[in-house]
Amino acid sequence: MDRPAALVPRHYVAVGGRGPEDVVADARGRVFTGVADGRILRLDGVTKPVTARVEVLAETGGRPLGLALLPDDALLVCDAERGLLGVDLAEGTVRVLADEVAGERLRFCSNVLALSDGSVYFTVSSRRYPLQHWIGDLVEHTGTGRLLRLVPGSDTPEVLLEGLQFANGLAPSGDETFLVVAETGAYRLTRYWLTGPKAGRSEPFAEDLPGMPDNLWRGSPQGPVWVSLAGPRVPPLDLLHRGTPSVRQAAARLAVRAPFRPSGTIGVLAVDDTGRVVHHLVRRRSGFRMVTSVCETEGHLVLGSLWEPGVAVCEAPAGK
Repeated sequence: MDRPAALVPRHYVAVGGRGPEDVVADARGRVFTGVADGRILRLDGVTKPVTARVEVLAETGGRPLGLALLPDDALLVCDAERGLLGVDLAEGTVRVLADEVAGERLRFCSNVLALSDGSVYFTVSSRRYPLQHWIGDLVEHTGTGRLLRLVPGSDTPEVLLEGLQFANGLAPSGDETFLVVAETGAYRLTRYWLTGPKAGRSEPFAEDLPGMPDNLWRGSPQGPVWVSLAGPRVPPLDLLHRGTPSVRQAAARLAVRAPFRPSGTIGVLAVDDTGRVVHHLVRRRSGFRMVTSVCETEGHLVLGSLWEPGVAVCEAPAGK
């Protein structure tokens, strides 16, 4: 991996709420996000701080995380409390698309995407810990993350992959032959084949990443997959993961009770469809912390965060 370039925030846009965890951009340069109190927001003019505007589009009644834009003013939302939701952005109405699988409540949906055939794919980060105790899953290393699919006309998700280490962001390949799934707890991206002789199988796509991958975003089939790094690697955590289950469980109980403050190091990656890293941007001692999402619009990168009360806007790097 090449020496990382600088990730320099140019300005910040307050959104009037805590934790814009995922950010996605449309073709008009508008950025959509969800905050801790359940509101879905649209940010207009985010690359021009003087004229940036924040508009409330809907309220989920839960905690929105991953988002995916659909045609006709529609939005898919992974809500950590309510499951997979569909939002009509014109009307502001919210409906539940799926809230359980095989009788088990979906309580930590994380990221979502829709393919051109109408099928919807989404992740569940943990079957053991809720969002407010997310650090417990990373410490215990439960491997209870899942990748699920919802086909058009169904309200019953199908489990495609299990045993993932804190399943998180999702992105399609440019030709939709496979998906890329972020495993935050394993510092890796995993490929899940949709077509061809390997259909239904998974394999490593990019391993040994320099941080914990969170949400993924792809703006176009020709563009790269942008990978947010929620935090740098933590050597004591790597060592703990080699410990026994009882040791990890005891450490997790302590972790969920201890005060948490994210690292001052932030970073993002961009990878191509071979898993090659084409951009690696880092900033240490940053005032903006815990980058959980990144999207590209109008020559800028917009960073979301589970921690911050706004988004950071940086210049996008020149293409490779």
